[in-house]
Order: sequence, then structure tokens, then C-alpha cells
Amino acid sequence: MAESNRHDDYERFVRLFVAGEGRLRAFIRTLVPTLDDVDEVVQETALVAWRKFHEFDLDTSFFAWVATIGRFEVLRRRREYATRQTVFSESLLDLLADEAVNSAEMDMLAAQRRALELCLKKLPDQQRKWLLAAYQPGVKIREVAQKSGKSVQAFYKTLQRLRSILLECILREMDRQAST
Repeated sequence: MAESNRHDDYERFVRLFVAGEGRLRAFIRTLVPTLDDVDEVVQETALVAWRKFHEFDLDTSFFAWVATIGRFEVLRRRREYATRQTVFSESLLDLLADEAVNSAEMDMLAAQRRALELCLKKLPDQQRKWLLAAYQPGVKIREVAQKSGKSVQAFYKTLQRLRSILLECILREMDRQAST
């Protein structure tokens, strides 16, 4: 029973995270100086968020919750940024973070989340399995690629293609929802 709940939580987390990952990246990008920093902070944010997912209230905004974790990850890493030219003050980071979270259109996020869940269900089982496996916390893409029988480069291309398919599906679904 506990294993089933853990699996359900994992799928729920992945769906929520994938739905908001682009927005989280954009949010983190406003707080750190380089794209490499964005990648590192988003990855660490995902790991921390997964470890703390049992604390998340499903009746609240996942983006606001994960963005708060991201903000703390930026602050935690701030010492590393101190030696770089572009360093934001803590008050500016707080202002930028608050503005990004508060300006969120919660209805839009909920619609995007529903569209993502629907579109994930439309993917063939094997494709959905590899896509979800690639976003598992702590995963090494090289290992997932090997298990899939593909080279790392071919697996990345597969992931890119799947993300494009999901995006197109989500946009169609959002258009459909808007017209009803």
C-alpha cells in the first residue's frame, strides 16, 4: 500500500513539476546570473521539492510552493555568486521572487496542469515511461538512455521530441478549454 502511494505521489509530483518547469526556469533566471546557474538551481530545487513533497498541500499553488523552494536554493547558493560580477541583493531577490509568484495566474496554471495530465495520458505507455523516468529525482540521463537502448544523444532527441509533442498537445487542449 505504501509503495503504491509513493508511486502515485511520484507521478503527481512529476506531472506538476513538468507542467511548471518552464515557468520555474524563467523565475529562477530572474534571480541568478547565468543559464548554467539556472540549470543547477532548478535541478537542486527539483530534488528538494521531491524530498519535501509530502509537505505540499494539493489545494495550494504548486508553482508558488516550488518557487519558494527555488528562492531558498538561490539564497543558499548566494555565497558562490559573491565572486561573480552580477550579484543581486537579498532584498532585490525577495522583490523579484514575490513579484513573479504574486503575478501568477492561478487559473492558467490549473488549466495547464489539467492539459498536461491529459496529454501525458495520450502518450504511448513506453514513451510516457521514458519521459517520466528522465525527470525522476537524481536520475542520470545516461542510465535512462542505456535502459531504453538508445545513445545519450538519441535519447535527448527523443525527450526533445516528446516535450514538443506534449507542448503541442497542451496548446491544443488549452485552446479547446478556452473555447468551451
